Amino acid sequence: MTTNALTTVVSYPDRGTGGSNKYRGNCSPKLISDLIAHFGPHDICNYMCGSNTTGDAASSMGIASHTYDLHSGFDLLHCDIPERPQFIFWHPPYWDIIKYSDVMYRASDVQRRYGYDPRQFDLSRIPTWDAFVKAMNYCMMKQFCALEKGGRMAVLVGDIKKKGKLLSMLFELTKPGTLENVIIKVQHNCFSDHTAYGGKFIPIVHEYLLLLRKDMPLQFPLLMTYRMEGDIREMPGATWRDILADAMEGFQKAVHLERIYEQVGRSKRAQQQRHWREKVRQTLYYHPNVFFSPSQGLWMLKKYA
Repeated sequence: MTTNALTTVVSYPDRGTGGSNKYRGNCSPKLISDLIAHFGPHDICNYMCGSNTTGDAASSMGIASHTYDLHSGFDLLHCDIPERPQFIFWHPPYWDIIKYSDVMYRASDVQRRYGYDPRQFDLSRIPTWDAFVKAMNYCMMKQFCALEKGGRMAVLVGDIKKKGKLLSMLFELTKPGTLENVIIKVQHNCFSDHTAYGGKFIPIVHEYLLLLRKDMPLQFPLLMTYRMEGDIREMPGATWRDILADAMEGFQKAVHLERIYEQVGRSKRAQQQRHWREKVRQTLYYHPNVFFSPSQGLWMLKKYA
């Protein structure tokens, strides 16, 4: 066993030996070795093993491994998990940043050998982010449900930046069981290391390793992310100043009070307050650093004055 090197931040500038560094997106075998050294499982499973870094790390640590992949006849979306795992390491694709089927391996070889086209079930070929998240979370729950009581999952995920928007696997991933730790893993030798970025782009130089434990059979806590459209006029923490300022952002010029009343009058907050018009006027006068009146009855945001 190697010396336990796990802390809440890990970094492996020297990748180490195991798997293939030509198989894009794979992680350092040193991370898996450190996980094995820290938790001491009798074996380790990986159901998207890529170039089999997990198997090589397990062999170097003297424990058994059970490793599978789409390219070798195992489709996590549809195949039953053969084991009752004690420890799972999972490093899903980061959506379509790196495509695997027919890039890292030939789809025709898989179809000839195993009878299916891997491109149909490849998470890295899912066309939309929402559909990818749904498939990722299905795979997450499928693996967690297969764990034995006391079993663990170590899940390595990252962030994706597209068209100025951050798509975070960490926040979208369903987290069942007991969340033991979130470890920051520093990235090295990435394709982006050789790219010059302009403007206000902030390069992503880290990944997240989530450690989850299954403490109970049948029932477990579950942390999920869901999206909703919110209206600031209905938000509990929003003040009248916030509501009026947001309502007036779209005008960008002085408008009559009646226009402002129209923007806020149908909200629950206004309907529950008998003298809401008076409250609107009071708020406009009370915040001269935010609101400006160029003439009687007309108001605008001060930043547009």
